[in-house]
Amino acid sequence: MPKQEWKRVLVIGSGPIVIGQAAEFDYAGTQACRALREEGVEVILVNSNPATIMTDRETADRVYIEPLTVESVERIIERERPDGLIPTMGGQTGLNLAYQLAKRGVLDRCGVTLMGTSLQSIDQAEDRESFRALMQGLGEPIPESKIVSQVQEALAFAKVTGYPLIVRPAFTLGGTGGGIVQNEEELEQIAESGLQASLIGQILVERSVAGWKEIEFEVLRDGAGNCITICHMENMDPVGVHTGDSIVVAP
Repeated sequence: MPKQEWKRVLVIGSGPIVIGQAAEFDYAGTQACRALREEGVEVILVNSNPATIMTDRETADRVYIEPLTVESVERIIERERPDGLIPTMGGQTGLNLAYQLAKRGVLDRCGVTLMGTSLQSIDQAEDRESFRALMQGLGEPIPESKIVSQVQEALAFAKVTGYPLIVRPAFTLGGTGGGIVQNEEELEQIAESGLQASLIGQILVERSVAGWKEIEFEVLRDGAGNCITICHMENMDPVGVHTGDSIVVAP
């Protein structure tokens, strides 16, 4: 749908504030709602957390404090019939919901345009196999890894590479279900947990880089492909300490 035809837009919030979806998502979502309203767009907001600025009545035209589930958001879409959906202000929760709604055919059936990050990009970033293929296609170095859907496959990989390893479930928030493993017993437990937590029953098992230096660059790109680095951060703690728990400096 062309931009000039966006009259009503649904914004998905991030729900409870946790590591991986912290207060910056509430701030970003609030700013998105204000920017849309300044453009004359009617904003419909859904967020399960009433204790946020985002759910103030002044932020959006219609506010739904409802569970952030596929069924709940589907009902809101069917009732409100928005032209567009912005999921990226809701962190991992918003991305997962948009992905599931699209896969179920809800967006096509209700004529809703996914705004911002495309479904293909969400899938490519969250599906561990697709992301690994992308990195390899770009010539980026990545640790030795294997995509698995069964615990036995993870154990077989570990026999070849040794320990420590890191388990990364696909489509989960803030590392939920994953972790660093030092031996076979830990791998069995965490691999099983990761497979259960993953939206698609998939985990990436890769050689751990715990202890390495971690430097992060925040890059903003527009629709024309123009890029600018808006911030870079250096973690005082090594890889293996979650960024949400780590001391960070911005030189």
